[in-house]
Amino acid sequence: MTTKEKLLGLFEENKGKYLSGETIAGMLSVSRTAVWKAVKSLQTEGYQIDGVRNRGYRLAEDTDILSLAGIGKYLKPICGNLRIHMTRKTGSTNEEVRIKASEGEPEGYVLIAECQTNGKGRVGRTFFSPAETGIYMSLLLRPGRYSLPQASGLTTMAAAACCEAIENVSDENAAIKWVNDIYVRGKKVSGILTEASLGLEEGCLDYAVLGIGINVYPPAKGFPPELKDTAGFVFETAAQNGKNRLAAGFLNAFMTYYQSEDPASYVESYRAKSFVLGKEIRVIQGKSERKAVALDIDKDCRLIVKYEDGTLQRLSSGEIQVKCWKNQREINYSRSGS
Repeated sequence: MTTKEKLLGLFEENKGKYLSGETIAGMLSVSRTAVWKAVKSLQTEGYQIDGVRNRGYRLAEDTDILSLAGIGKYLKPICGNLRIHMTRKTGSTNEEVRIKASEGEPEGYVLIAECQTNGKGRVGRTFFSPAETGIYMSLLLRPGRYSLPQASGLTTMAAAACCEAIENVSDENAAIKWVNDIYVRGKKVSGILTEASLGLEEGCLDYAVLGIGINVYPPAKGFPPELKDTAGFVFETAAQNGKNRLAAGFLNAFMTYYQSEDPASYVESYRAKSFVLGKEIRVIQGKSERKAVALDIDKDCRLIVKYEDGTLQRLSSGEIQVKCWKNQREINYSRSGS
């Protein structure tokens, strides 16, 4: 761990409290010059660190920047085997973790970024990932003898965990649009993408990379025109340690579900959070669209739909459109990316 990382951890533990340069140097076993350089580096990266003569340095109490120390404060023991890594900027956390997986990295590797330049969404879409306002995270999983269809359960498991995390750290209600989009106040705040590698000899998963993006705050420059009517965010104003609490909350909930002796322990939570049940929808399969009603979600998180001709179908993947009325205006929840 670098001096800068140790210093940030120390500031996180004493947020709002001034520490003299001499005190910090002694606690970290470095020179006061090294402390000064580390402080300047953190300030350059955007950390609000105040320096006052004869008092020392402190990390402002309302600072909300992702950090290992900040996330670690809120992690539960069930996350003890996770190896979390942070980066300010990357192309795609899923791609970075996929490379690690192909090199033999064990399960539990987690990469969290504050910005992606080429974030990946479903069906080849990109995922809008601006700096400083979101959480972009990928986990490497090696879930034993999972079949490829079972891998979809990781996505729905993550959706239930994301709703739980959002509701635990905010006053908002979170809801799921089947299969993997999370909505708050009628707009999408999170998307999930699971990419899996299948072992050819046994037909079971070699590994899965679970990626999730969460819009924590509104982007400084707003959403792109194609997303401004559908994309939302969790917090409207700054929340103390909002991003760190949300990242840790997701990991706590997901790992609880993932390591449960009952692999379907999350299904009831997922079903309870679905806002599509009982709604008229359009089922999109390739270039075709069919009107249907969403009836239920089964134990495998497949969406049970009834078409206009009375035919029933259990959907294990695909895309749906849901329409509702709000302020006399039709809102289409089909767009992905956030």
